[in-house]
Amino acid sequence: MNDEILRRRTFAIISHPDAGKTTLTEKFLLYGGAVQLAGSVTARKNQRASTSDWMELERQRGISVSSTVLQFEYRGYCVNLLDTPGHKDFSEDTYRVLTAVDAAVMVIDAGKGIETQTRKLFEVCRMRGIPVFTFMNKLDRPARDPLALLDELENVLGLHSYPMNWPLGDGADFQGVFDRRSKQVHFFERVPGGEYRAPVSVHDLSDPIVRERMAPDVYHHVVEELAMLEGAGAKFDENAVLHGQLTPVFFGSAVNNFGVQLLLDGFLQLAPTPRPRKVHDRIIEPQAPAFSGFIFKIQANMDPKHRDRLAFVRVCSGKFERDMNVIHTRTGRRLRLSSSHKLFGRDRETVDEAYPGDVVGLVGHSDFHIGDTLAEDPNLKYEEIPRFPPEVFAWLHSPTTAQFKRFREGLEQLLQEGVVQSFLVKNSAQRVPLLGAVGQLQFEVVQYRLETEYGAQSRLASAPWKIARWLADESQTVSEDILPSGARLATDAGGKTVLLFESQWSCDYFVQRNPKLPLTALPPNTIAAGD
Repeated sequence: MNDEILRRRTFAIISHPDAGKTTLTEKFLLYGGAVQLAGSVTARKNQRASTSDWMELERQRGISVSSTVLQFEYRGYCVNLLDTPGHKDFSEDTYRVLTAVDAAVMVIDAGKGIETQTRKLFEVCRMRGIPVFTFMNKLDRPARDPLALLDELENVLGLHSYPMNWPLGDGADFQGVFDRRSKQVHFFERVPGGEYRAPVSVHDLSDPIVRERMAPDVYHHVVEELAMLEGAGAKFDENAVLHGQLTPVFFGSAVNNFGVQLLLDGFLQLAPTPRPRKVHDRIIEPQAPAFSGFIFKIQANMDPKHRDRLAFVRVCSGKFERDMNVIHTRTGRRLRLSSSHKLFGRDRETVDEAYPGDVVGLVGHSDFHIGDTLAEDPNLKYEEIPRFPPEVFAWLHSPTTAQFKRFREGLEQLLQEGVVQSFLVKNSAQRVPLLGAVGQLQFEVVQYRLETEYGAQSRLASAPWKIARWLADESQTVSEDILPSGARLATDAGGKTVLLFESQWSCDYFVQRNPKLPLTALPPNTIAAGD
């Protein structure tokens, strides 16, 4: 069992939208031997679609809106790659995935540097102590100076960096990288559409062919920069990497497959094995004999033929075996885990055993919630999953009575996935659910999936509220008489009291006037995204 744990690597790729995250995911699969042809999210009709983007909406829009699990074997490692949405409206899904990984690869557009979403996601990694590896992408386009990019990591993120390789030019001049560990130049050849592995030739920096292939000014500039890096004397510290204090930096171009294998090999060699988990005053080691894991994601209808509901479980300790009995610690019920799957995008196969670091898909348990713990110890409960206060609200109507049953069933399943939250507004004339989400695009995904997966059309009507606040003390009550103009009382799906405000000013005014009624941005006893 210890050998199996040591060869596991479980990680996510994070980035600002359009930095090349899904492209890099696809190229990892190509170099890992998991796919024969690399797809592209922005694919033309004659190209394959990306493996990690299984939802039709993702293929149409060229964005990832759902996290996916991709497991493959590579050079003795068992790799669990969790692809995440890049769009800010789906940050909740991404944050949940970051609770289930042991490391992250941060993709940065070398032409733009660190962008807003990158910074937010990095802060989550820092908060959780997750080691971060950096890939400076898109060197095939005009890029910022490599030293300036490293400087930005230090100044903006407060993160020390160590370049593992160095780019040989950028834009049209970009031909490869210098690997600082082997002290060798890697020249790459472009292949049509980046569908196949890029042919590579390896040389010493002093080889005449290196001077011949590079423009004289680019060659001299690279030699000067490399001398400067060596002269700076920064030492590579593996321990600092594992503690999230130092990021190894790799340069390349995911779309052209330049530097992808160096990144993959370097990452797998340096990334941590599955890590212990803290539960209150206990430390749960991966090698502990008793099985435990937690549900970080629920997804309906990944396989339209089966109309099923898949719960993604991160194995934290012990060995998972199909048909084993475990305790669902929230309800105290004993369950038999019979329908278990290994995942690869939307494809799945029955899995008989899994080890810490692996992600198992479980089918057929309608009472599973995001954040639930499955364990042999009934007293174990992982407090892993953060929640987010909704920022946009809307009413969702079923326009036809003929489709209402499908509408209700579909919405019920999508609410269980945790993409949006539902509320019941007290004394409301509307007899339909009020939905709350982190971003507007989440409503569009709900409507799209209701129609394509459940055959139910819907109509969205925006609601005036911008802020939801819960009572910190559930034993207290609020009278509607003391609410500011436009504010309303509601209950969430768990029956807890929620106050809805139209503006931050209105919320602040209520708090100021009612100091004995403290409010929280999330339901009491819930982990916030920033905790």
